[in-house]
Amino acid sequence: MEVPVEIMKLGGEAMTSYLPRILEISLNKVTIPSDRKIGILVPIYKRGDRSAVSNYRPLSLTSVVCMQLEHIITGYLRQIWDKNDWLYEGQHEFRAGNSDESQVITACQDIADCLEGVGIDAIILDSSKAFDLVLHDRLLMKLAALGMYLMVVVWVREFIVGRTQRIE
Repeated sequence: MEVPVEIMKLGGEAMTSYLPRILEISLNKVTIPSDRKIGILVPIYKRGDRSAVSNYRPLSLTSVVCMQLEHIITGYLRQIWDKNDWLYEGQHEFRAGNSDESQVITACQDIADCLEGVGIDAIILDSSKAFDLVLHDRLLMKLAALGMYLMVVVWVREFIVGRTQRIE
């Protein structure tokens, strides 16, 4: 059952009562309509000269339905990770109650704890573009090997394959 985006937009708040059923259908059919796989790129200003393209980062806006499905799948993955204790205790991203800020605070505290006349060696990695380099097939194989429900693995594949973006 595909509900056209235009109907979702026109329906507005009245559509919210139908959203759980739409999400359930998408998960059970493990499909995502092609019009929901289109992201609208919006440039977000970071800092510096506003005329320099490098001072903007792209933000991809997707449909509300896709965002809700992402939230559901992410919650499921977090449950699996927590249940199997797969995340390192120092991992801050993807863990409830942790954030980039808590990561920085922890790193600063660790450095402060070592500052008693001892030299410190540190390696800082920027993995902000790491997901752009992930091989989708390898990611899907790992998810399947970790015991994820096949339906979830197929849905994730459907979500990441064939996505397009446009600038408005």
